[in-house]
Amino acid sequence: MTAGRLGGGGAGSQAGAPAGWTRAGGRSRPSGVVTRRGALPDTSAPGSEYDVVVVGAGVVGCAIARELARRPLRVALVEASGDVGEGTSKANTAILHTGFDAVPGSLEARLVRNGQRLLADYAHETGIPVEPLGALLVAWDEEQLAALPRLADKAVRNGHRTTRLLSAGELYAREPHLGPGALGALDVPGESIICPWTTTLAYATQAVRSGVDLHLDCRVEKADPGDPHRLVTPRGVLRTRYVVNACGLYADRFDTLFGRDDFTVTPRRGQLIVFDKFARSLVRHILLPVPGALGKGVLVAPTVYGNVLLGPTAEDLDDKSATVSTADGLAALRAQGGRILPDLLDEEVTAVYAGLRAATEHDDYRIAAHPGLRYVTVGGIRSTGLTASLGIAAHVVDLLADSGLSLGAERPLAPVRMPNLGEAFPRPYRDARLIATDPEFGAIVCHCERVTRGEIRAALASTIPPGSLDGLRRRTRARGGRCQGFFCGATVRAMLEEAGSP
Repeated sequence: MTAGRLGGGGAGSQAGAPAGWTRAGGRSRPSGVVTRRGALPDTSAPGSEYDVVVVGAGVVGCAIARELARRPLRVALVEASGDVGEGTSKANTAILHTGFDAVPGSLEARLVRNGQRLLADYAHETGIPVEPLGALLVAWDEEQLAALPRLADKAVRNGHRTTRLLSAGELYAREPHLGPGALGALDVPGESIICPWTTTLAYATQAVRSGVDLHLDCRVEKADPGDPHRLVTPRGVLRTRYVVNACGLYADRFDTLFGRDDFTVTPRRGQLIVFDKFARSLVRHILLPVPGALGKGVLVAPTVYGNVLLGPTAEDLDDKSATVSTADGLAALRAQGGRILPDLLDEEVTAVYAGLRAATEHDDYRIAAHPGLRYVTVGGIRSTGLTASLGIAAHVVDLLADSGLSLGAERPLAPVRMPNLGEAFPRPYRDARLIATDPEFGAIVCHCERVTRGEIRAALASTIPPGSLDGLRRRTRARGGRCQGFFCGATVRAMLEEAGSP
């Protein structure tokens, strides 16, 4: 998938680097380990097995591992690919939702509401870029206009009382570049844009620094439920008392390893177009459509990196690896984008990408504990998973406790501070004091995205270093701009190779 074209965040351990790039101190217990290759730690000796293994290092799995790290437990986070956030979590619309339009009373509504509050606070604490732009739900015909009061009422039932109906005149005063024919809108304050790659990496980094073992390139091929459970991987066997299934698109398949068949994941492809930074002045809010049966529809939204997104499509597929973009899908997006924001189509396209959401036959998250199996399933987490991630994590830990896991006393997590990748906040290349401390933070390598040698060096020496050029791009934005690495690609690759394989 090419979602990494928009970049990501990382925290480094380079000696002499500024605070945002250094390993945090003051840990209450030894740091965990990160493994990519070779045999797994020996958990065959009596008493050496893990208390909990979380399978899947997307944004939800990383959040759960971080939450478990608060407790005196031996925890592992296991991921089939070579990096955290490598699947669905890196290919979304990067919106921090308020949950105004969730189904009232649903588990999703509760966890999105809780998660939004927790993530907003966490982002402020750790330096994840967030911009609260607000959203406008635009009605383009009489049927959509009639739906706006019902959506406002739903927002109230979800605890959001600040929405307001706008006339066409008020709408165009706020968004003068909007296409002709809009009849009105629902104003939704509080909807924000966020860096999803930094979020996932922050969770994982804090988990590892707080004692969680992260095993990458470690696909679970077989599970032998027992006491303890045996998880068979190509790199060895992991033994654990409890298992959490956070496998995203593959949550239903993993469920079958524990004899469960409670839902089916149907991958729903969302294709998106990324427009160049020159388009940013065309839009002031997140422009949302009135939701339809397949989701929230096609939106136009700024990103924290200064680009503008158009998408996603909503295509139900059979193939859980079908992350390619299609000519038909992109043409359909351009047609809808031309109605929403006509001038957008005159701007340069920086990238296109596609992500798969884990849709199921149910309207709510499929999160359930199976105490007899000492097993928790976290499935059906759709586009709101980023927002709900910390709410989901707290809920899952409660389910584990209800299933018999003794949590022990809470302890503080190792602090983290992530490098900023957002355009609305200070970037290293403009920080004179930082450059005076280390001139490499003033040496620009990627001119499209203004990424410096110091940032790349720090990412390569971080707690969870990238294992590929795409991983480095998600941590620094290098090679993510309009030239797509044509200018800086050779230098960036050389730095990655010089750093050596993680």
